[in-house]
Amino acid sequence: MTTSIISIQSQVVHGHVGNSAAVLPMQAHGLNVAAVPTTLLSNHPGLGSTRGRVLDAELVGELLRGIEERGLIETSRYIVSGYLGSRANGEVVAAFVKRARQLNPAITYICDPVMGDSHVGVFVPDPVAACICNELVPLADLLTPNHFEAGLIAGHPLATWPELEAAVDKMQAWRGARVVVTSCRQADTPDDSLENIVFEGGTSTRLPSPRLELAAAGTGDLYTGLLTAGLARNLPLVDAARRAAAIVLDVLKRTMAAGEREMQLASVIDALNPALGQPTR
Repeated sequence: MTTSIISIQSQVVHGHVGNSAAVLPMQAHGLNVAAVPTTLLSNHPGLGSTRGRVLDAELVGELLRGIEERGLIETSRYIVSGYLGSRANGEVVAAFVKRARQLNPAITYICDPVMGDSHVGVFVPDPVAACICNELVPLADLLTPNHFEAGLIAGHPLATWPELEAAVDKMQAWRGARVVVTSCRQADTPDDSLENIVFEGGTSTRLPSPRLELAAAGTGDLYTGLLTAGLARNLPLVDAARRAAAIVLDVLKRTMAAGEREMQLASVIDALNPALGQPTR
């Protein structure tokens, strides 16, 4: 069994955020995933109370060493990181990415800089945000911040298109990373829409999507999982971004139709992978 993706994110018992949102769609695309948890929580904190804890960096590091010893870095095409839980976990991830590149220079690091959102603000401690901005963003080959998180990386809110472009230039300064900024609202974005904007090779592509009333937790994690799966199936980035957004929209519409607020991934598994070729591995 060849692993294609190493996904380092939170894990919850109830609901779908982090690996609990991203792994299933990757698997639905026929991809083997090594899912490394950074937390073990009863549910995402947005529900008001939660049980469990952020995992110690030593444990996360041991898990990553374990998959390294199994040879999974050499067989994988992608490392994905999301919610970290602590600065120490971020430092462990940064060290892992550096080791992975020594063993497999072709591996792609996808950083979802999970720090906050426009409707809730920043939801990670300052040291975690600093680690993401200063240590992980410079290592990334592909970044998937939402509009709010792109502003955190830039150091100020992004109210205009030139400000957004300047923020992306900053993200691309280290490795020429490709960037997909999600949930964007520009001055000319229709009121009933949001945009995912792909920055690649000096060009930008705006991908509008209908804006729904449901603000379900984990949609960004689901989106990044689907985006990664599309890339692993050899889709160009713009096509993978467009397809990921369409599937997220379908999942949310079905969740709303069921009268639920938590994404109902198991009941919409057919939507997670509309027919598309064969995985590369």
